[in-house]
Order: sequence, then C-alpha cells, then structure tokens
Amino acid sequence: MEKKEITIRTASPEDVGGLLEIYAPYVEQTAITFENDVPTVEEFAARMGQVLAKYPYLVAEQEGALLGYAYAGPFKTRAAYDWAVETSIYVRQGRKRMGIGSRLYEALEKALKAQGVLNLNACIAYAVTEDAHLTNDSVRFHERCGYKLTAHFHQCGYKFDRWYDMVWMEKLIGEHTPNPRKVRPYGSL
Repeated sequence: MEKKEITIRTASPEDVGGLLEIYAPYVEQTAITFENDVPTVEEFAARMGQVLAKYPYLVAEQEGALLGYAYAGPFKTRAAYDWAVETSIYVRQGRKRMGIGSRLYEALEKALKAQGVLNLNACIAYAVTEDAHLTNDSVRFHERCGYKLTAHFHQCGYKFDRWYDMVWMEKLIGEHTPNPRKVRPYGSL
C-alpha cells in the first residue's frame, strides 16, 4: 500500500493541540529552544494567532497526522525592519531527516517572498560541545537551506545545568532596491 503525499498548508486553530505535542519534547528534552516551560494550549494558540495576523504559519501533514511546522515572525518591530523576519521550524521527533523540514522551509520561503520579505533570519541554539540535549543539526540544516552564519553569541542560554551559545543565520531572498514595495500581510496573498 502506498503512503499518501505530505501536504503543506496554513495552520488552523484545530492544529494547536497537535503542534503543541510536537513542540513540547523540544522544551522538555532539548536546548533547541531556550524556553523552559511548555506553553499552555491557550498561550500557544495566541502565539499562532499573532503570527498569522501578518505572516505564514505552515504545517506538514500526512494522512491527518501533523509532522512539523514552520513560521515567520518579525525580526524586530520597528518599521525599518519590515523586510526582515525571524524563521522557526520544528519537526516531530522520529520524523527528522525525511525531507519534511526542507519542504516546510521551501513553502515558507515562497510565501514570504510573495509578501515582499527580503531577509530570513534564524536564531539557533549552538553547542560548543554537542550533547544529549543539543546537537548542531539545526545549523547544518540551515546551511543546506542556503543560510549563512552572521553572528555568534557565547554562553547566553542556560538550560539542563549547562551554558549554550546562540547563533544567528541569514538568507537573502530578494533584491534590496531603493523604495522597496511594502510587505503585504500573508492573508492578503
């Protein structure tokens, strides 16, 4: 029997519980996120709503099962930063290295480019020495997606009784011209 295709679509309020199920192990078992407490369903839903007010929040789904999600948010809130976003991605544990993350990021990049976004920025936890809580797979993933290292901050996150670094990576997806067109809200595309 053939497996159904993985679809990428915009997240909906009905996805919140499933997406939180994907995110919780990252909070509880890894230093990939520097968040220490799993957000409530209400907090997670509010975060999703804030993103969807302007940016894409995409999910990967196969046969009704949520496999991962990716979204963008403002890089900074001042108007001069409108053409730059911060990207985030989480893939269900046990489903990594199957192309899900690449498909999500490709769709996210396409949507952001259509909006008029020019710079993609990713804030990534970094381990000087990889351990059970953090490998540098996310850095390697972003490199494969075309991101370049732009900043390295040392010992700025403390979790699981150890200090972790943080890096910023960036990918330029459009031409930086005088008088760029205004970034359009995702829902208007």
